[in-house]
Amino acid sequence: MPEATPKTTPAAKRGFEPRIVAFFCNWCTYLAADLAGTSRMKYAPNVRVIRVMCSGRVDPQFVLDAFAHGADGVLIGGCHPGDCHYQEGNYKALRRYHLLKRLLRSMGIEEERFRLEWISASEGDRVRAVVNDMVEKVRALGPLRVEVPTEFFEEEVKAA
Repeated sequence: MPEATPKTTPAAKRGFEPRIVAFFCNWCTYLAADLAGTSRMKYAPNVRVIRVMCSGRVDPQFVLDAFAHGADGVLIGGCHPGDCHYQEGNYKALRRYHLLKRLLRSMGIEEERFRLEWISASEGDRVRAVVNDMVEKVRALGPLRVEVPTEFFEEEVKAA
């Protein structure tokens, strides 16, 4: 009788808790997260928040490093367009977001794992909703597994 092999089913994924790294703008989204906390709004504890002065200061390497070091998802939160403390930082973040989204897709990372949201300082309930929604979507996707083709390593060896 052949041995049963474990299959990845939605039931098997239930034990999985996603790790999400969030880069929040100091002037808006970080304050909204603080408001959510002081208002005792409950949201998933799966998010690790990193405060940045502006969403436009989130370097693409930060996002790639988060995924490389075990994050299952990355969330960027910034001021609404037109409300940026640094005038146009959020537009810079938006341009980078679209470029990174294409890059991540080419790396085999699902689009639902990377998200950009505009959340002002008074929208604590929106932080809760966005975090809970993202955690559920990433939980449904399961752990991040990026397959690196062996050709990649062969090219690295030749280059060295």
